[in-house]
Amino acid sequence: MGDRTASVVGGGPAGLIAAEILAGNGFDVTVFEHRRSIGRKFLLAGRGGLNLTHSEPIDEFVNRYDAPGWVAPLLAGFGPDDLRAWSAALGETTFVGSSGRVFPSSLRATPLLRAWLRRLDELGVRFATRHRWLGWSDAGAHRFVDGDGVASTVDADVTVLALGGASWPRVGSDGGWVDVFARADIGVTSLRPANAGFAVDWSPGFADRFAGQPLKNVAVTSQAMQVRGDVVVSLAGLEGGPVYGVGRSVRTEIEERGVGAITIDLHPDLSVPQLAARLARRRPKDSVTTWLRRSLGLDLVAVNLLREAVGRRLPDDVESMAELIKAVPIEVAGMMSLDRAISTAGGVALDELDAHLMLRRRPGTFVAGEMIDWEAPTGGYLLQASFSSGVAAARGASEWSRGERDRSRNLTPHDG
Repeated sequence: MGDRTASVVGGGPAGLIAAEILAGNGFDVTVFEHRRSIGRKFLLAGRGGLNLTHSEPIDEFVNRYDAPGWVAPLLAGFGPDDLRAWSAALGETTFVGSSGRVFPSSLRATPLLRAWLRRLDELGVRFATRHRWLGWSDAGAHRFVDGDGVASTVDADVTVLALGGASWPRVGSDGGWVDVFARADIGVTSLRPANAGFAVDWSPGFADRFAGQPLKNVAVTSQAMQVRGDVVVSLAGLEGGPVYGVGRSVRTEIEERGVGAITIDLHPDLSVPQLAARLARRRPKDSVTTWLRRSLGLDLVAVNLLREAVGRRLPDDVESMAELIKAVPIEVAGMMSLDRAISTAGGVALDELDAHLMLRRRPGTFVAGEMIDWEAPTGGYLLQASFSSGVAAARGASEWSRGERDRSRNLTPHDG
């Protein structure tokens, strides 16, 4: 074991990679996790294939974040290629999917997590599960309570907090740390849903009939932002990649106006004139549903979305119908709740951190992962930033600890 101690609070990707770096740098590391097991949200992410990162050029990659200038140094220190090499070293080679997303070859999180935990065990990392972080004692030590209600304090040389956001609270990210930070006068931007569905006030008939059905290959537009893909109708509104992709824009609009607006292009590969030309071939006896299906291949959920948007009565002339199909107006009543969101917007304010992710008000305590106020879409960007910030925090903690030790060795009696 090393002669320096490190506490890592949080057993998700950011915390585990921080523990790995710290242990590799000679620290005696303990990971504290308030759930019974490690990596629960990581395993949850793996249910969809574990999208680790993305293969796009790094200048495009960085601009996926709402704070690209802040994230850029983190990615420079541990970027997509580094994450893929790290995964391969654990026995999980990666591949690039058709969308540019990067996945482990097994498409599962479990083998990677098991290999990772073995590596951490070999490095001497210890785990203390069922330990909830409560903040700082008057003397500056970190306070915990275990599952039996037994309180304790830990005064490690360095601490990395990787407490997560507030999405998916059942796997451990419940945002309980926010009040603790507020009491310590550490600035936190309010936690809000990111990569979340939209709440839409559907008519009962539409919601009951079409919930769970997809709108295939559509384009969702909010203000100047457009994202293509598949959208799923739910009882409460809309879900899916394009919805999440424009979510930040819609959320801002809701916060400013109380309501948001999107349009859905049901046929993004055709222009209005091209659609009108096809619609003009309508047979005299065709119903509206048959006309739209034969002319454009629209299925029942798409046709009924058109009706839902305009109060059931659809236009008869081909130009108006083509324009409607290209921009179906949907009023968004709100975002889905935070506990149903994929990720969290908001978190520890960036100006509370130094360049090494240390809390300016709490020297020796570093933060990493989704608890920081950065935001990104799905597609590998969330996990990548969690890993990158975990690495940066661990390296920063190692450097700070060396400086503190060197300073203490050089103190004279007068200095002390």
